[in-house]
Amino acid sequence: MEDKFGLGVDIGGSHITTAIVNLNRHRILEHTRFRESVNSKGTANAITEDWLKAIRKSLSLAPVAVTRIGIAMPGPFDYENGVSLIKGNDKYESLYGINIKQVLSDHLSVPLSRICFSNDAGCFLKGELFSNPDDNCRRAIGITLGTGLGTARFKNEYAEDANLWCRPFLDSIAEEYISTRWFLNRFYQLTGKKTTGVKSLAALYDTDASVPVIFNEFAENLGRFLSEFIKEEDPEVIVLGGNIARASRFFLTNLEARLQKENLSVPIRIASLGEDAPVLGAVI
Repeated sequence: MEDKFGLGVDIGGSHITTAIVNLNRHRILEHTRFRESVNSKGTANAITEDWLKAIRKSLSLAPVAVTRIGIAMPGPFDYENGVSLIKGNDKYESLYGINIKQVLSDHLSVPLSRICFSNDAGCFLKGELFSNPDDNCRRAIGITLGTGLGTARFKNEYAEDANLWCRPFLDSIAEEYISTRWFLNRFYQLTGKKTTGVKSLAALYDTDASVPVIFNEFAENLGRFLSEFIKEEDPEVIVLGGNIARASRFFLTNLEARLQKENLSVPIRIASLGEDAPVLGAVI
């Protein structure tokens, strides 16, 4: 059987990443990957022109004509019809109400049926799960730990944004306790000092006694949040991504122990694909 190829696209708040994907092997063709800056506050025409420039670069290097184009897009968005509903987010507001699918179809001469939009959080999870085409996972949850808290669920071959960042949690909402912001605030509360991010905080792990305490508290917070998510979704695996996950060696053991207290022993996988995950997940 001949290999088939698709175009994967990830739309970020200030960039677009595109690449040709081997659909049989679930692999990105490295020489076809492009990442371009986008002014998300620009006009609709300027934004779509930036997108089209990157898309055309990748398409020009496809070994054969692509069978479909998959696009990972932040919400709110009408994914089925390809219409932007983004408003009040200080990004891509000029696209509100525009049928992006039709615009791309017209400019690329690609049938509407071959262009598919999906939620970016869901694409991240799907991409991580299916970077191995032999992986037959049926249910999974994904957590993106960074500036904010991203959540996704995968079930019956469909991935979507779980949108749990604003779930009531302790004295506020989940994102207030499970994000970079929490780390920085907690470090300041305990030491009166400021730091720039979780990476710089982790570098102090062996020299500042407050840092292990902070990571232990984070493991407790994340474990408490995850326990409810696990009970709701019954996943076969959990995928942790985002910048905070890169410091997982400082909290993963305690996180697993916290879950074990509730007899929850779901395998935890640290995301490994970076920005390739949503590109892959958008089109496979």
